[in-house]
Amino acid sequence: MASLRLQHFATHHVGPLAVSVAAAECVCVEGASGSGKTLLLRAIADLDPHRGEAHCDDVACSAMPAPAWRRSVALVAAESQWWSDLVGDHFEHGVDAEWLARLDLPPAAMTWQVARCSTGERQRLALLRTLMHAPAVLLLDEPTGNLDERNTRRVESLLADYRLQRQAALLWVSHDKGQIGRVAQRHFVLDQGQLHECGRR
Repeated sequence: MASLRLQHFATHHVGPLAVSVAAAECVCVEGASGSGKTLLLRAIADLDPHRGEAHCDDVACSAMPAPAWRRSVALVAAESQWWSDLVGDHFEHGVDAEWLARLDLPPAAMTWQVARCSTGERQRLALLRTLMHAPAVLLLDEPTGNLDERNTRRVESLLADYRLQRQAALLWVSHDKGQIGRVAQRHFVLDQGQLHECGRR
């Protein structure tokens, strides 16, 4: 169980920001192309330079080694990276067979060549790869952007269960207002470097 808290947080043309995501809460962010949504997530994940501070619960990003922070506060990028030919080589902790099935992927997916996977298959597999590390905070950059409606709903359902069962904090970038309405407890628009809250459910 963990929360995410940003204090005076800024990167490039985004910020400074002060915002929190509670344990078991999903907060969505939308914004125009180029507004800095991906830059914000990458900075929170400590992949890009930033000013101010991010906290996972009461532990500051600056107080943790970068690899440890990125295991706890994990980014699922819109375009996943693969460093080996076989899918299974990227799952050092194995894979949850139930989660595979929930995302309409067969057990044999672990033996697939990455090159033979569709964009949507790679996106679902990259999400599973991250979940297998059991992060306390998930930074989701349009995690269903390459998926059809059926697989989008599968991902939403799995992430909802993960959020509640693990009491994880989710910061989810989405351009889909319908999705935002389904998954978010709070919703912000990123505009001119600032987050503007759109209401609370």
